Amino acid sequence: MQKVLGLFMALLIVSCQSETKYQRLQTGIYRAVIEVQDNEALPFIFEVTSDSTLTISNAEERIEVDEITYVNDSIYIKTPVFNSYIAAVFDGANLRGQLINKTRKRVAPFKAEFNNDTRFNTINKPSEDVTGIWETVFSKGTKGEYIAKGSFKQQGNKVQGTFRTTTGDYRYLEGIVDGDSLRLSTFDGAHAFLFIAKVTDSTLNGQFYSGKHWKEPFVAKRNAMYELPKVEDLTFLNDGYDQLEFSFPDENQNIVSLEDERFKNKVVLVQIMGTWCPNCLDSSKYYTEFHKANKDRGFEVVALAVEFVKTPEKAFANIARLRERIGMEYPIILAQYGTGSKAKLQEKLPMLNHVMSYPTSIFVDKKGKVRKIQTGFNGPGTGDKYIEFKKDFENFIAELLAE
Repeated sequence: MQKVLGLFMALLIVSCQSETKYQRLQTGIYRAVIEVQDNEALPFIFEVTSDSTLTISNAEERIEVDEITYVNDSIYIKTPVFNSYIAAVFDGANLRGQLINKTRKRVAPFKAEFNNDTRFNTINKPSEDVTGIWETVFSKGTKGEYIAKGSFKQQGNKVQGTFRTTTGDYRYLEGIVDGDSLRLSTFDGAHAFLFIAKVTDSTLNGQFYSGKHWKEPFVAKRNAMYELPKVEDLTFLNDGYDQLEFSFPDENQNIVSLEDERFKNKVVLVQIMGTWCPNCLDSSKYYTEFHKANKDRGFEVVALAVEFVKTPEKAFANIARLRERIGMEYPIILAQYGTGSKAKLQEKLPMLNHVMSYPTSIFVDKKGKVRKIQTGFNGPGTGDKYIEFKKDFENFIAELLAE
């Protein structure tokens, strides 16, 4: 009897351990929530397609995630390219844990509810329609004040759109108008953004939250004719310069410069970027696609990477991960590590009046002369502006190649 009882207990222990060890995500929809300041909740939706793959959704954006690992009752979900991950434990079919950004050393509480596809709950019919263009100011009246252009489309309670600044955009935003309250959110793996505002027919008055570490006020007014300053006017060459000069190492410790044979008598796009930067990822995807299609015509790209990690080994590991993910074939050289300081980078590129944004794109003609500098990048989340950018970009490169 004792032997039978012992065998039963052993099987029970093994069974319990097996259940814990092999607990997995269930296929289906999850509503995730990241806690930000003021006890506000930043929601996003993801769909689990297998126990090792899921898709994050923001409006029209789809982010495929396939780096999911399990350790006992814990799960680790690493977002593609960016150095962030979710660490959570199972609570039945649900999850609770933290969003961790290793690059910036930031942590925010996280939870996810299975079988819930509602991003924001609504109680009231919308009293306003935010469809249209909004002239926007963030942190108005402070040293950190900056301008933006809001563009939104509303159908019923649901809203999609983005804020575009002089240096980039705030990604694919999705949300609702509940009565006179606007709520928009996005999560792309690197950034977690939440916008909350009170709406009248002609004004928005609200708060912008970035993760749990930052918040700032914003105000906006309707202005169908509003345009931001041209991105070509923000960064330029200082007097006395007409060329760009740099010498930085690649992953094999080869020093790369525009004097290299690879770039001679070619049109070269110099991309200042970082692997941690979503707008840089957007630009890298587009430039990779365009480079592959046009490299045989005498077009080249070289990326100057600025990385927050403390060692060049870690920086090049992040660069290798980005290269593999999106198939980049052009050189990515390490301009700076240990800090994202634009001022320090500008010291290494003294011909520029300043480095205002990641990314910054510098167009160099066949003779090595800088012909245009574009600050920021209007990604696909900006809709028509992205289409306009691609048309202008391709036309300008064609002009340079024809010279």
